[in-house]
Amino acid sequence: MKERGIIFNSEMVRAILDGRKTQTRRIMKPQPKPNENGGFSWPSNICQSMINIKEMMQNNEGAWAGIAGIACPHGGVGDRLWVRETWMPDAPRDGTWSDIEFYGCKDSKLSMIPERFRKPEHCIHRASWKGSELVGWTPSIHMPRWASRITLEITNVRVEHLNDISARDVVAEGLIQLPASGRYVRFEGAQHFGLAYRDHKEAFADLWDEVSKPDCNFESNPWVWVIEFKKVE
Repeated sequence: MKERGIIFNSEMVRAILDGRKTQTRRIMKPQPKPNENGGFSWPSNICQSMINIKEMMQNNEGAWAGIAGIACPHGGVGDRLWVRETWMPDAPRDGTWSDIEFYGCKDSKLSMIPERFRKPEHCIHRASWKGSELVGWTPSIHMPRWASRITLEITNVRVEHLNDISARDVVAEGLIQLPASGRYVRFEGAQHFGLAYRDHKEAFADLWDEVSKPDCNFESNPWVWVIEFKKVE
């Protein structure tokens, strides 16, 4: 079993904490390229040869899942992902860790935090913060392993074109389907602000394009890793 860090924005962290999000899609790098057989080939330094994705997907799911689990840079079934999110250290107010020691200098380093306070319970995570806006949030990319409060276990890995996402998988990505209208929203109560989508792909495209690069937007329909997971309690 291996552990790797994976970044989620605050909206998706809340969906994971709520138990709604059990999938994530990540861009394949490099992208598969069309080959002379009418399929797609993807060069992999792991498999030592060209993997014909079209042929692999025609095999049984277990066989393809095994290959995908080896090739996927985020890990395979049974591996774990620790969530990186926007955060900041939170000094205890009992005098054992001086605020000035860490917060008083612009160039303060995480290594200045006393070892005994390098735990998630001594951090504030933006996705769960309900107080007034704070200054000094640390970007998710800079979250160390000890500050992470969420660990996920990979249960399945596959590949597909981004536009092939199903209505069921959009819900697994953390969106909510309203039982009365069948429309989709990104968070509870969003429909009251006119933020509901008629189509599941329209809803997911809006979510995807908010964080993707222009050349990998929903319309460009790239190949993606589909990683299914469960939260480790």
